[in-house]
Amino acid sequence: MGTSGPKVTIVIPFYNDPYVTEAVDSALAQTYGNLEIIVVDDGSTMHADKLKQYRGRIYYLGKANGGTASALNHGFRYASGKYIAWLSSDDRLYPLKVERQVKEMERRGALISHTGFDTIDGGGKLTELEIIPPSSESGDFYRALQSSNPVNGCTVMMRKSLFDTIGNFDEQHPFTHDLDYWYRVLLAGIPFHLLAEPLSAYRWHDNMGTMRNREAIERETAMTFAKYEKRWQAYIARLGFMPPTRANDRKITSRM
Repeated sequence: MGTSGPKVTIVIPFYNDPYVTEAVDSALAQTYGNLEIIVVDDGSTMHADKLKQYRGRIYYLGKANGGTASALNHGFRYASGKYIAWLSSDDRLYPLKVERQVKEMERRGALISHTGFDTIDGGGKLTELEIIPPSSESGDFYRALQSSNPVNGCTVMMRKSLFDTIGNFDEQHPFTHDLDYWYRVLLAGIPFHLLAEPLSAYRWHDNMGTMRNREAIERETAMTFAKYEKRWQAYIARLGFMPPTRANDRKITSRM
């Protein structure tokens, strides 16, 4: 599709992350040509100097620290692409990620989609291959959302028009803004398409927010599930799927 395809904006929220250059490099290495890359510096006090080398190739937006949701909102508002992809500053996109995902979304007329992914460790070593989220066609995707977050944010691409319709990520959800957003999209009747191949590398490391804020994430995740539980039960019942699992079976998968 090259430069003739619709413009895609990759938004990279960044806060004191030494891995940010790997994320930016992976965005710049995309085989898809019509790209806009926005790095949103959420009030960093470290590692921002690493981004000077990309001057002229990326857009750098600075702001006061407000959390990932506020950084995403800031970047998404400035995005000029038809599509927006979210890349965490410690993750990587594989070179074909944007090309493959845009092609599939254009074919389907999709407003939002996600993909599979691999996991890597702090040194970039592959630790798990081909993690593919459950399928919506079988209902497993909807059942998974009763107790977990099956959508990895770094695999998501959406139309800018969808963001304009659904609105901002909720900045009152510092850890579950992604899960909250997926519920809002789905309850609005918008299908979440899956491209069932690994197109990103998702990094697990000792300094990631999921490790440092485990208890707070568990509390907020429980509150988010409770917030949407009745509406979600009614929604999946209308779709003809099984009733939700017990609350104490819920898994925590959101990550910062």
